[in-house]
Amino acid sequence: MLLLNVMRLIRLLRLYKLLRIGTRDYPFLYYFRGIENVAVVRRIFGKKTEEILKNLRVEFTWIGGYMWINNFNGHLVISAKYLKEGDRTDIYLDLIHELVHVKQLMEGKELFDVHYSYTERPTEVEAYSVAVEEAKRIGLSDKRICRYLKTEWMSDEDLKRLAKALNVKCALE
Repeated sequence: MLLLNVMRLIRLLRLYKLLRIGTRDYPFLYYFRGIENVAVVRRIFGKKTEEILKNLRVEFTWIGGYMWINNFNGHLVISAKYLKEGDRTDIYLDLIHELVHVKQLMEGKELFDVHYSYTERPTEVEAYSVAVEEAKRIGLSDKRICRYLKTEWMSDEDLKRLAKALNVKCALE
């Protein structure tokens, strides 16, 4: 919850401009070559997959967390530490999740709609739905998918609601 509140504050105060000082953006496909050929990515963007991913930019940040879409410029922002130290499967699923957000932003959807809780926000449910579908396709069990879904800003009740919406069975201790 803290990370989500910090991101809202950054957005509200337009601090993202200050946080970008000294950073650069890079071509997405330079770092994620071949992802344009992945079936789930092609389903997300359809015939415009190559064009969209060719124009997508990525920023690496020192800020903690995972990855997110900067809804001011449409760039994918990735914690360099997460990319270096994170679980490869989680990073892959997060990329799929965030690419859904790229599409949503292009469609004019509000990614951070404060009228919903994080786990009930339509854009999050849609992005998680695509990521979970891909997780199942690559053979992840519900237990492993639940581990992927659970974040430090999500309560057990939030996880239960999200898992139910995604048809994933999470056995919480």
